[in-house]
Order: sequence, then structure tokens, then C-alpha cells
Amino acid sequence: MRVGVARSDPDGMLAVPEATLPRGADTIAQVLTVADEWGAVVIYVGLPITLAGTRGPAAEHAHAFAVDLASAFSGETRLVDERLSTVEAQRALRDAGRSSRTSRSVIDQAAAVVILEQALMVERASGTLAGVAVNVVTGDGEGARP
Repeated sequence: MRVGVARSDPDGMLAVPEATLPRGADTIAQVLTVADEWGAVVIYVGLPITLAGTRGPAAEHAHAFAVDLASAFSGETRLVDERLSTVEAQRALRDAGRSSRTSRSVIDQAAAVVILEQALMVERASGTLAGVAVNVVTGDGEGARP
């Protein structure tokens, strides 16, 4: 498993790819290093809800990751619905002339960009943060919505 990382510019206008991290014992620390380097105040974690609107094993893993991240991050951690983000990222890479084979190393970063772009769009349109805040004490963050 991998974790795609994207970041925004200081004004929250653009999302850019940052890294693809292997999922392991130090993934949280690596994400926090990137967040600290760029002065992040919010970290969005994609929640892979099924097309039927249910939470499967992948969503449970993402939720647990978000809770662990929230317990270590001084800012806010939020879950956002990431349905179809990988499909959208694959389409964008294909449209840019990248084959599936040459895109494997960056697909998670591209999906992270899609997730962050959607969150930034919600912020600009509504004036509020996207998704659902992760509560470390209760582990809440159940119904992530875009």
C-alpha cells in the first residue's frame, strides 16, 4: 500500500503533487515532515467510500490512518470522500500522454492532488473546511462528505 501526498500553495489555490510514500511504520512521521515543511494547518485524508456509499476494508484502513495522523498532528485532520479520485487521476495522466505502466509511480500523488483540489474547491465555495474533522478521543469522522 502507498500514500499519495499533495500540498497546496499558501493561498490554497493550487494543489501540487509532493510524494508517494510506502505505507509503513514511519509513514505518519513522513507526512508530518512534509506538513511541517510547508506549514500545513489542515491535512485531508481521502476516505475511499464505495460507489454504493458504504465503507469497506480500504475505508477502515484510511480511517485508522487518519486517527493516527490526527493524534500526532497539531493542526486539523479531516476525512474527505475520495470516490473516483484514482479514476480521475488515471484519466488525467492518460490525457497527458502517460501510460498505465509509466503512471504507477505517480498515480497516488495524482489522486492526492484530485482529493486536495476538491477540498480546496469546497473551501472556496462554502468558506468552510471540506469533509469531517477526525476526533482523536472518539475516533469519529464517520460520514466524510466532499
